[in-house]
Amino acid sequence: MNLIYGIKDKPSFGKTVLFAIQQLLAIMAATIAVPAIVGNGLSASAALFGAGVGTFIYLLFTKSASPVFLGSSFAFIGSMFSAFGGAASLAAGYWGLIIGAVMAGLVYVIIAVIVKACGTAWIDKLMPPVIIGPTVSIIGLSLSGNAVGDLMKSSVEGGSVYVALICGLVTLAVTMLCSTYSKKIGRLIPFIIGILAGYALASVFAIIGYATKNPSLIVINYSALTSLNWKSVSAYISLPKFTFILGGTAGLKGITGSYLLTLFAAYVPVAFVVFAEHLADHKNLSSIIGTDLLKEPGLTRTLLGDGVGTMVSTLFGGCPNTTYGESIGCVAITRNASTITIWFCAVLCVIFSLLTPLVAFLETIPSCVMGGVCIALYGFIAISGFKMFQKVDLNKNRNLFVASVIFIIGVGGMVVSFGKVEIRTVACALILGILTNIMLSKEKDE
Repeated sequence: MNLIYGIKDKPSFGKTVLFAIQQLLAIMAATIAVPAIVGNGLSASAALFGAGVGTFIYLLFTKSASPVFLGSSFAFIGSMFSAFGGAASLAAGYWGLIIGAVMAGLVYVIIAVIVKACGTAWIDKLMPPVIIGPTVSIIGLSLSGNAVGDLMKSSVEGGSVYVALICGLVTLAVTMLCSTYSKKIGRLIPFIIGILAGYALASVFAIIGYATKNPSLIVINYSALTSLNWKSVSAYISLPKFTFILGGTAGLKGITGSYLLTLFAAYVPVAFVVFAEHLADHKNLSSIIGTDLLKEPGLTRTLLGDGVGTMVSTLFGGCPNTTYGESIGCVAITRNASTITIWFCAVLCVIFSLLTPLVAFLETIPSCVMGGVCIALYGFIAISGFKMFQKVDLNKNRNLFVASVIFIIGVGGMVVSFGKVEIRTVACALILGILTNIMLSKEKDE
């Protein structure tokens, strides 16, 4: 891809801030969604803080050579529920989140040590382009249902699906038009412009809805802002509810041997699955920026950054981290691979997590607006995967079957559970693709 800004390039300060805000908007919805789904007192502001700190660590380990943001991982949601479900108390559950994330992070560290000792040739052999390409595509395609669902979702009960659809499609249209036709800054920040356009349109519908007492026109929920007590200092700045503070010393007393085994069973298998997603994401990003990240800065460094970043992030926000497809899609669409942007985005995450009005404002962005943006983001991820295996010979039965298995398993949404351990769609598709490739490896060339 013909990048406008390469990894080491430094855009002007103003542009860097805008790029960082765009990255933040791209990753924000998913990052704060995980604590909202898990509940049990986890907060969006703490998740943002943890994601920012985790990304700092990742960038340090990778020597600022990999332009991707780390945010809350959906793959560990089942593990997080297990941490609370198996805990003797809620306080112990918070420490369970931290201990489980340390276990998962150590998996990355161990694999990083193996890669350092043995190299990456075995990974290329185990997962050639005919496996990695379709798997990357599945990452985007498996999220398509979420994007379409959000596109037609009102953030207020009673809001019309048609109004939500209009706002979402306008967001998508403005994003595409800016990215395609704009010649200046608009082409570099299409997501910001698209989200603002969708937000403004939703607000116009809301004003009309309130004025005419027609609730079907209201698809945006301002309660996060209106519920703030502006006479209190906490309405302007407040410290997030960090996980280790919520756990306290009382929570440590609830950690037992059987509970540790529960955490091990819940987190460690998922960590191996997320390693596969880590690999696919970095392969995808490498193809976008034209630099093999598995060689420079190297898979060892990216794994260490992801693993240690996950441990520290969970200490604050409770959510294990992972490299974000939304962030990669943002790089692909804007053609901006400057890691300075990621640094600034991480800084903004930390700052925003402390500023109550900003966190509240981000929470008011309607689901339909984010759905419009995500259609473009997830679509670019899927297309990037197609590009990765476009030179694979699909006339060979082996390659045809491998790609077929991955696509059908992935699009079909296969999920397998073993007790409290859940193997999600992308991992199922990847594992079965690898097994198919091994089973048919004896095919001879005609």
